[in-house]
Order: sequence, then C-alpha cells, then structure tokens
Amino acid sequence: MAKCHFSMMCIVCTVVSVVSVSLLVGIWTFQFLAHAETPAALWENYRLPDNLLPDVYYVTLWPRLQQDDRGLFIFTGNSSVVFRCVKETDLILIHSNKLNLTTAGGHLVRLTALSDAPAPAIRSTWTEVTTQYLVVQLNDKLKAGESYELFTEFVGELADDLAGFYRSEYFEDGVRKVVATSQMHPTHARKTFPCFDEPAMKAVFHITVMHERGTVALSNGIEIETVNTTVDGTAVTITRFEPTARMSSYLLALVVSDYTNVQSAESTLIRIWARRKAVADGHCAYALNLTGPVLQFFEDYYKVPYPLSKSDQIALPDFYFGAMENWGLVTYRETNLFYDPLISSNANQEQTATIIAHELAHMWFGNLVTLKWWNEVWLNEGFATYASYLGADYAEPTWNLKDLIILDDVHRVFAVDALASSRPLSSKEEDITRPEQISEVFDTISYSKGASVVRMLSDFLTEPVFLQGLKTYLITFAYKNTVGSDLWDHLQRAVDSDGTALLPTTVGEIMDRWVLQMGFPVVTINTATGQLSQKHFLLDAESAVDTPSQFDYEWMVPVNWMKSGVEQTPVWLLERSAFHSEMRTVGGDWVLLNVNLTGYYRVNYDAENWERILNQLNSYHQAVPVINRAQIVDDAFNLGRAKMIPVSLALNTTKFLAQETAYLPWQSALNNLDYFYLMFDQTDVYESMQAYLRKQVTPLFEHFRNITADWTDVPDGHTDQYNQVNAIRVACSTGVDGCQNLTAEWFTQWMQHPAQNPIHPNLRSTVYCSAVAAGGAKEWDFAWEMLHTASIASEAEKLMSALACTKDTGLLERYLTFTLDAAKIRKQDATSVIVQVAGNVEGRSLAWDFITLNWRYIFTEYGVGSFSFSKLISGTTRTFSTQRQLDQLLQFKEQNADVGFGSASSALDQAIERTRANMEWVSENQSEVRDWFRAEAA
Repeated sequence: MAKCHFSMMCIVCTVVSVVSVSLLVGIWTFQFLAHAETPAALWENYRLPDNLLPDVYYVTLWPRLQQDDRGLFIFTGNSSVVFRCVKETDLILIHSNKLNLTTAGGHLVRLTALSDAPAPAIRSTWTEVTTQYLVVQLNDKLKAGESYELFTEFVGELADDLAGFYRSEYFEDGVRKVVATSQMHPTHARKTFPCFDEPAMKAVFHITVMHERGTVALSNGIEIETVNTTVDGTAVTITRFEPTARMSSYLLALVVSDYTNVQSAESTLIRIWARRKAVADGHCAYALNLTGPVLQFFEDYYKVPYPLSKSDQIALPDFYFGAMENWGLVTYRETNLFYDPLISSNANQEQTATIIAHELAHMWFGNLVTLKWWNEVWLNEGFATYASYLGADYAEPTWNLKDLIILDDVHRVFAVDALASSRPLSSKEEDITRPEQISEVFDTISYSKGASVVRMLSDFLTEPVFLQGLKTYLITFAYKNTVGSDLWDHLQRAVDSDGTALLPTTVGEIMDRWVLQMGFPVVTINTATGQLSQKHFLLDAESAVDTPSQFDYEWMVPVNWMKSGVEQTPVWLLERSAFHSEMRTVGGDWVLLNVNLTGYYRVNYDAENWERILNQLNSYHQAVPVINRAQIVDDAFNLGRAKMIPVSLALNTTKFLAQETAYLPWQSALNNLDYFYLMFDQTDVYESMQAYLRKQVTPLFEHFRNITADWTDVPDGHTDQYNQVNAIRVACSTGVDGCQNLTAEWFTQWMQHPAQNPIHPNLRSTVYCSAVAAGGAKEWDFAWEMLHTASIASEAEKLMSALACTKDTGLLERYLTFTLDAAKIRKQDATSVIVQVAGNVEGRSLAWDFITLNWRYIFTEYGVGSFSFSKLISGTTRTFSTQRQLDQLLQFKEQNADVGFGSASSALDQAIERTRANMEWVSENQSEVRDWFRAEAA
C-alpha cells in the first residue's frame, strides 16, 4: 500500500509539474512573441521602414470644381506605384491621409508582381489615422530584389485647408472662380494619393489630370498630350504630362484653373501663370523679366545646367507659405509674384525679386540634391535664403541687396537664438518624426540662422573655394539624397585642392560647432591687453541652459577686424580665450571686430574702446563701414539687455543718427528702440522717449523733404527710398511739425477721389497707417472698402495692415472677429492680421484675449495650413513684461495642454522665457532709461 500510495503521489506531482511548466512556458512564449512581433509595431512608428523603395508612380486625378449634391468639392483618382523590395517583408506601409479608399476584392489595394512569380496574397488592409498609413498585411513575404505594383482608387475632399490637393477661390468680373491647387510640402502628398511620403523616397511621377473643358491643368512636367473626351457623361479634358525627374513626393505640384500666362522661350521655357485680369494688367511682367536672368545666374553659380524642360511660376489667391519650390511649377502667394510699378512699392519689388531667387535656388539645392530627412532642413532653407540675395542682386545690381541680409536675417535670428529655449540648426533624426514636429523646424532658426552661417562659411572659405565644393557636391549627388556632412566633405576637398583657404582644422569640425549646438558667442576684446574671449550669449544671462552641448558652448570663430578704419589680417578664436598683441591700442586708435558682420556672433569691447568708437561715430561716422554702424547699435542694445554693458551706453550709440542718412543704421536703431517702446509706452518714460526720437529724426525728415523737392520726387537709391519711409513714419509718430497734416491731407485727397490715389506706392503703408490711426470710423471704413477693391495683392496687404492701426478698440475687436470668417479675411492672412492688431498699443490685450478665447477653435478647425501658430504666439506676446502677463501665459499653456500647440510649442516656451527676461529687465532699467531720455531730449 505504501508503495502504491507513493506512486500515486509521484504521478500527481508529475502531472502538476508538467502543467505548471507548460503554463510558465506558455506565458513566457506569449510575452516573447508579443515583444518579438515587431511588424505589429511598425504602423505605430511615424517613420517608414527601409524595406521598400518606390521607383515610379502613375497617378490620375480628377478635381471637381463644382459642388456635389452634398455641397462638397471633391476629387477622385487612382494611383499605381512600382516599388522594389530591398528586404523581405510581409507588410507594406504607405502613407495615406484623409482619403476614402475604394474597396476591391475585399481589400483597399491591388498588388501585382512584375516578375513571373505571383505576388503574395493580401491578408488584410486598413488605414492608421494617427500615423497616416495605409497598412497592407500579406500572407507571404515580398522577395528582396523583386519589383511590385500597388494600385489604389480613392476619393478626397478638395477642401479650402491650404494643404495637399486643395481649393482656392476668387472673384473675377463678379463671377466666382475655383482653382484646384496643391501644397504637398512637407507631409501633404499623402493627402492627395497614397505614396511613400518621405524626402528620401525619390521616384519618377507620371501625372494625368482630368479637368473641366475650358480650364488648364499644370504639373511639374510640360504637357505632352491634351485630349477632349467624355467620362461618365461629363465633358472633360485629359492632360498628360511628361514624367518628372526623379524627385521627392513633397515637390509634386498640380493646378487646375482658367488662368492664362505670359512666357518667354529662352534656353528654358519660362511661363508666369495668373488670373486673366492680373496678366492683362501687366502684373506678371516683372516676374517674367526677372526669372530668365536669375535662372542664368544660378546655372553659372552652381556650374550645373537647369535640369528641367520648363520653369512655370503661378500666383495663387490662397496659399499658406510665401512660395513653394515645386520642381518645375513654383507656387506663390499673389503678393509675392505680382508687381505693378503704379501701385507696388520698392519693398514689394524687392520681395518679388528675392522670393523668386529663393525658390529658383532650390531647383538645384533641395530639389536636384535633397536632404535625407527634415532634421537638417536648415541646410536646404538656409542655403536658399542666402543664395536669394545673390540671385536678386545679380538681377538688380544697383540695390545693394546683399547688405540687407544683416537686418532681415542676421539680426532677426540673433533675437531668437539668444534664448536658452533656442535649438541647434540640426536636430537628431529620431527627434523629428511627427508631422507637427516637421512643421516646427521650418522656423527662423532654419531660414535665417541657416543663411547667416552659410554666409559666414562662404566668407572664410572664400567664394571660389565654396563654389568649387558646391559644384562637386551637386554633381555627385544629383537626383539623390544627402546628409549635411556630405557637403562638408566636398567643401573640404575643395579646400585641399585649392590651397589658398587657411583653416585651423577641417570644415566639418568647424561647422559642427555652429550646427550641432544652439546659440552663438559674444566675442570680447580687451584693447589694453589684446585678449580675445568668447562665451555663449544669452539675452537673459541668468536663464538656465538645459540643453547640453558636446562642445560645451565653445565655437571656432573667424574674426575679421580693423584698427582705426584699416582692415587687418583675420584671426581665429579657437578656445575660450587667446591673446593677440596686434589688437592692443594706443592713443586714440580704435579696434572694430567682425567687419561687415560676416561672422555669426556679437562683439563687446572694453569701456575705453567703446568710448573711442562712439567718438568716431559722433565726429565722422563714415570712417566705420555702414554695416558695422548698424551692428554697433544692435550689439550694444542687446549687450545692454544682457547686462554686459550699461543700458545708457547702448542708448549713446544712437546719438550719431542726427547726422546719419543711411538706411541700415537707422533701421537697426529703430528696431532696437522698438523694444523700448514695447516695454515703456505705457509708463512715464514714453514722453521723453518721444521727444528724443523726434529730435533725432527731424534732420532726417528735412533731408528727405529737400532731396525730394518737398515730397514730389523719389530718392534714387533703393535703400534711400526705404529710409524716406522711416523718416515720415517716425516723424509722424513722434509729432514732428507738419508730418501728420501731410499724411492726413494725402489720405483725404484719396477719400475724395478713390479712383486716383495720390500717395506714392513707397509711402502708402506709412501714410495709410498714420491716417487710420489719427482718424475714426470713416477712415477705417474707407480703407476696408479699398481693401476689397484692390487690384493687386500687395496693395490689399498694405490696407490690411493699416486697418490694425486704428485707436478705436471697437473697430479692432470687429477686425479680429473677421479673421475667423474666410469671406472677410482669407485664411492665409489671418495670422498677420491678429499679430498686427497686437502690435497696436490699443490692441495688445484684445489680440491676446482673442487667441486665448479661440485657441481650441483655431487649432482644431483651421488646422496647420491656415494659421502659423508659432507666429501667433510670438507676435501676440512680445510686449509681455508683467507678472500678470506671465501668469496668463502659464495658465494658457496649462489650460490648452489637451488641445496642443502644434508648431507653436517652442514659441510658447520662448514667450514664457522672454516674458521673464522682460520683467527683470524693466525692473532693473526703467529708472536709468527714464533719466537718460530726459537728459538727452532737452
């Protein structure tokens, strides 16, 4: 019995043990397989896997320019993409967003193999809304080295959201016209047809468009076949285009309209497309005359021929960006492409020239050779921004456009990059994955810092070496993708082969310090000892820098310098501090660093050298280069804000302006004094500040009155025309005798004869604003009426800005509400209107209250294509300098955390940091500022 009992226990124990082990193994196996089943996680990743590569697309689209029975505008289409499998996989991920895909055979796609072997059967298909994928699961694996074709049919909404394939509307001769147009950049091609929507997924696109009879279809390639036919009982035209070059999906463009064009057949066919009336009125002539020379300039500059058969440029009534470099069909806001010498100002003309040059620069740098991923978009946009000044300068050589990069880009980005919440030019690839993160990097850092750093690079390499490296880079990587280091490698080869550029180390090692860490240095020279030193410049010296740098915020700094007006041999500052005996001074000699601001850094001096520079400016300012006169002012004001020099020293740099007539120094000073107005215009500092500026600007006002024969003529120089506008604007705003009467009289004459505007186009922005500010509802209503009858977008833009100048808060509140009604203010203009209202002292709190009240609606209903959220936040908060305003910002951030901030996330953090810095600065400096202005205004 005992033995038998033991055996039964053994059996029971054995069974229990086996069951337990099996259970444990099952649990372990389940957990392991769940973890190991990586394909299940792939569609949750925002980046495409690297197992499939597209070769060619065949896309047919049919936009309906009439509403359907549901009141919607739609488009239908189909797409076949031929792709290669480079790694075995049983999963196809392809981007698709907001498309209704047609089911065939129980699935959303049809898959065929291009070899004799059949394609794997489809197990299941579905769309992932969050990551914007069409997911195709297969029963077997695609084979590496084989090619396959994926076919889809779909319906999409031709919405007015300014993204993907979208709808734009305008009225011509009282008739509403509808345009189907596109904005694929950066992640909206997937909203038009399913595609591998990443910049490295280059392919050839065969595009066919079906469209209403009487309309014209345009795309990247030239039209190669146009056939009239009937489809489903509807008379249509089918237009087929030549295949595109191998390119990224974000560069695709499609437009259907009843536009016409002006053209010139040079070596490349150039066509400028626009509304028929705009073409008839000659608004496209300047763009046409400019495009040929700029294309020729870039062919010579890059030493690479223009790679396409034609260059189309088209002006659109509704467009999110200023322009978009679609390869072969560049799209523009109307205000950026049109020019009418009778209506447009010289600023409008310059804007047209530089934007055309920017977009055409991309035809090579960005389109022919494309960055692999958006984390290095700065190199694409920064280079094009820098090159835009060169191309436009070639076309308009008398304008001195190259100097204007100082105000428009270098100074602009210094203000942002001096914050602890700034970011490096290049981000880690894994940190930029979601569409909203991609949109966020198209900011001032990418464009303006990128341009400033490329300009510095070209300067210290010398232009011939820079261009040699650029040429081999473009030839080597044509129709391919690169990373930033590829350009450094080619520039280094040019340095090595040329032998004239003497660098302290490799191009890559120098540039890494400017690209991979945020911010920039302030370089300080002690002229008594010759000691040069550098440190990370922060507008708020006490702000905490949470972002670590592998270079510990040290830079390799190229230092161009002069002594008492004579340029000296450049030096490099490679560490925190170094001595250069040649920089010591004796007697009245003065040292000036960063000649012509070729380096991306600020400069500080010992007190004695500051005094000698100021003495030189006050006695004979022309001894200092004009760019440096502007830079001395800008450096001093920002050093004062950073507590590195007394604020009174910064203000002293404006004294010489009473003798200055050049634009750059005046504009630099006004930009910096604008901060004082933002901080103090509701304090006891305001009146004495007004009196001082009135004293300084009066000689400038008189200068321009004299050289224009009492305002009946226009100054010859391009920047002199700009400074004439400054003279009138500042004279009127500070109460110079006769100025406001002058502008009010001009505006009244126009109100009496609306068809005959007596105000010179250059002066209209200033005169309109001054007259609306001094007037009431009558002037405002007249400006509103003229806005809606304006024949050119640039004139409408001036009036739109002037409407925000009124002192009537009721009118400002009404104007803000108009931004939510696209029938009154186009979606593309809404951000500008709100920011302009915020720039009016009477509208500041109104604009911020409007944003906080409507944020949820704006963010969720209007979407990324309508509002530039970062500009909204930065533009409505730049005056914030009180605890109450800081609390409002923090509350806004907390209350809307569930909604989100999209591309405004960084701007919101910067606004909080800037507000804290403003609070501290005002508290510490108000008394000194008040005393200085009172003394100098006397």
